[in-house]
Amino acid sequence: MAAGLRKRGRAGPTARAVGLCGQWLRRAWQERRLLLLEPRYTLKVAACLCLAEVGITFWVIHRVAYTEIDWKAYMAEVEGVINGTYDYTQLRGDTGPLVYPAGFVYIFMGLYYATGRGTDIRMAQHIFAVLYLATLLLVFLIYHQTCKVPPFVFFFMCCASYRVHSIFVLRLFNDPVAMVLLFLSINLLLAQRWSWGCCCFSLAVSVKMNVLLFAPGLLFLLLRQFGLRGALPKLGICAVLQVVLGLPFLLENPVGYVSRSFDLGRQFLFHWTVNWRFLPEALFLHRAFHLALLTAHLTLLLLFALCRWHRTGESILSLLKDPSKRKVPLQPLTPNQIVSALFTSNFIGICFSRSLHYQFYVWYFHTLPYLLWATPARWLTHLLRLLVLGLIELSWNTYPSTSCSSGALHMCHAVILLQLWLGPQPFPKSIQHSKKAH
Repeated sequence: MAAGLRKRGRAGPTARAVGLCGQWLRRAWQERRLLLLEPRYTLKVAACLCLAEVGITFWVIHRVAYTEIDWKAYMAEVEGVINGTYDYTQLRGDTGPLVYPAGFVYIFMGLYYATGRGTDIRMAQHIFAVLYLATLLLVFLIYHQTCKVPPFVFFFMCCASYRVHSIFVLRLFNDPVAMVLLFLSINLLLAQRWSWGCCCFSLAVSVKMNVLLFAPGLLFLLLRQFGLRGALPKLGICAVLQVVLGLPFLLENPVGYVSRSFDLGRQFLFHWTVNWRFLPEALFLHRAFHLALLTAHLTLLLLFALCRWHRTGESILSLLKDPSKRKVPLQPLTPNQIVSALFTSNFIGICFSRSLHYQFYVWYFHTLPYLLWATPARWLTHLLRLLVLGLIELSWNTYPSTSCSSGALHMCHAVILLQLWLGPQPFPKSIQHSKKAH
């Protein structure tokens, strides 16, 4: 009899746990519509999706063949540094010269040793799987704070993208490393840790230069929050970190390091373009076309800064003043204002990129749900937004790209840009009060 009591006593906590789990599942089923549509359930849905992603990513690694593209080149470039070569013009891999900043070298040097000098591909895949899950976690934390995107959309952001899984665990590109640092930076900015956020932002830039597409939005936020004098120390953190990381290479050959790792004029091959396939190759390679894209990029950034981000009624130059000396009292930046400026800045840059290669998809893939759902327009229903997401995914999965896939990608980008311009803005208009009124 005593043994029976002990058995029931041991079973008690387990039975209660099962009962609670059953109650939660029943309530979730009863509230399934709210669970899928209400942003306040983001973390619950995110937890389920992350668990699913563990299984999916494990399955992809063990069931889908790895494809060698740049990993051996990365390892060869890093090995050159390990062997004592600090002149960037002398560092090369199988695919060409080293064209990434110093942060890339240090991080992939760690991966070089962790994977047996780059030979243990399976270990590298598992490391990138952890990196993928960390990226999802950071992205979900951002979406939880903005509270704008219905949770059902996250299924399409996680489990439904073959291309993104491929970039992370089947290709081992350096783009995901830069993006996970970028999303960490945004989380720090949302926590009002501006100095640490700028530090992580600079670290992301030191892995790959595409992160600079977020820089106009970050500059606007820093000036709005601190004014010019207060923003300079934060910008100084970004600059000093770049110098410190690149110091061994700058001491050896400063011109070679800067010209290789921050080469803004690098020519891209027409063979790999995803976004401009419908153009003649001669036009794609022409400098006048590149200049036109840069002009359009800067013009649209300026229009968004003047008409969509800075809506206080004062001149844009008022951002240079100390916030306490502005005519319109400074309001604290909301999570949506921070995320909107950064994601929009990056998206505008991608729309006018000289070329997009397949691995560049992760530059903006995780930001697309926010760009489509954060500024709701009546004419763009849930179904149409999902159609835009699907067409973008299809365009990036078409290999080799075609005129139709490139055209569809630009059409989808144009729809998103139009919604960002016409939709409700996270930066509301402020009423400018005169000094007499105060």
